[in-house]
Amino acid sequence: MSVAQLLKGHDKDLGGGFVVRRYLPAAVKQAVGPFIFFDHFGPIDVAPDADHDVRPHPHIGLATVTYLFEGAMDHRDSIGTFQRIEPGAINWMTAGRGIVHSERTPQDLVGRPHRTHGLQLWAALPRANEEDAPSFSHTPAAAIPELAVEGATVRVLIGHAYGQVSPVPTFMETLYLDVQLPAGRELLLADLPAEAALYPVSGSLLMDDAPLAPNLMALLDTAAPQKVRAQADARFVVIGGAPLDGRRFMFWNFVSSSKERLLRAAEDWDAQRFDQVPGETEFIPLPKKPAGGTYL
Repeated sequence: MSVAQLLKGHDKDLGGGFVVRRYLPAAVKQAVGPFIFFDHFGPIDVAPDADHDVRPHPHIGLATVTYLFEGAMDHRDSIGTFQRIEPGAINWMTAGRGIVHSERTPQDLVGRPHRTHGLQLWAALPRANEEDAPSFSHTPAAAIPELAVEGATVRVLIGHAYGQVSPVPTFMETLYLDVQLPAGRELLLADLPAEAALYPVSGSLLMDDAPLAPNLMALLDTAAPQKVRAQADARFVVIGGAPLDGRRFMFWNFVSSSKERLLRAAEDWDAQRFDQVPGETEFIPLPKKPAGGTYL
């Protein structure tokens, strides 16, 4: 059986009725390769009066990886980046020692009904890069390798597969594929990294002839090639990479190999010592401390 374990997502309300399904981190698996966080949002029909803006918030020790199927969002950050994010592009923001960013509805979509659908992942940085300077990398859709494999359309978003290499820069072995598989067709996933998972975005899939139910992430046994078959037209992503170099601790939007570093980041945010996003004035306070009086 090619599926080593199944992870069930849970709904998380980010405010304003914007609900995501979160799969990582999970109780049984903190990360798949470097990916320590996996959110699927949509497809959502956004009403004209909806407010799905994500206000300025901080990160350390990770890279955010944003990928849209539908819709658009405006990214702004504290190093001065402004980038409209559209379907098919990969947007990789390295937080390193600290960055603040917002994600807002573009002005041309404000007050208009529209759809939004996408994935946001976090990649934990290797220990040696946790305190790197923050940066932002935008790779447009046209620069992402796309090829036909056994009837499937495969986009190599990050890493390498089927002889194609993504231009997205990373810090360690990382794999991220977007696959569209027509009904009745099969695809062999070969040469997978040490850790890998498959997530069905839409449609109906069989893994080694066993149905993969919706809203589940399948951790893959990567010792041998994996066979995926579409019962109905399907779309799925494959993520993975080399294992992280040790355990990571997480608090709110912060990731680190050190608990003490998380506490320092929390104190810095509370004292408003992070750089601000140009033109942004809103401030999201830290989550309330638990009864014990400490965050960790």
